Amino acid sequence: MPGGGKHAKLRIAFMREEPQIQIHEPERPEGGRFNFALILAAAAVVVIVAAFYFSPGRQSPPGAAPQQAHFAFGTTEQAYATSIRIENIALSRAENFIHQEVTTLTADLVNAGSRSLRGVEITITFSDEMNQIALRESRAVIFPPNPPLAAGERRQFDIAFEHIPTSWNMQEPVVHVTGLEFVP
Repeated sequence: MPGGGKHAKLRIAFMREEPQIQIHEPERPEGGRFNFALILAAAAVVVIVAAFYFSPGRQSPPGAAPQQAHFAFGTTEQAYATSIRIENIALSRAENFIHQEVTTLTADLVNAGSRSLRGVEITITFSDEMNQIALRESRAVIFPPNPPLAAGERRQFDIAFEHIPTSWNMQEPVVHVTGLEFVP
């Protein structure tokens, strides 16, 4: 038996397993690509909002005349103002990229008269709960070098307001024509 014991030890030595250490790769979260796509989408939204915020209006190319131009409003212009309609007034609110709330007024300007207009100025009046003026601003919505508003033509315009007082009653503002310039 002494010979059989030697073989037994050998068999045991070959059958013993070496401990194996497995190093697991850290698992990637399933949403890794989703998070990256979400960040890209958020960045795109910020860029789009900034573009709208800094655009001077749909009809105004960059570098156009300031929208603060004032036009005459004598008896001839006042009589013609009854031929101009402001329709489809809509208000929207959004937050710009620096976290300020911006209110945008969008409307259609309709020239129902017989003359072409080189300039149109409107005044927008926001009221408070007691129907007193909370904010009144005049803005040119048609002005050179933009094309004139021909007789019978309709054109949409946008006006952004950064600071409407908190006393505003959240009702549609009163919008009316306060200046005109005819095409000679």
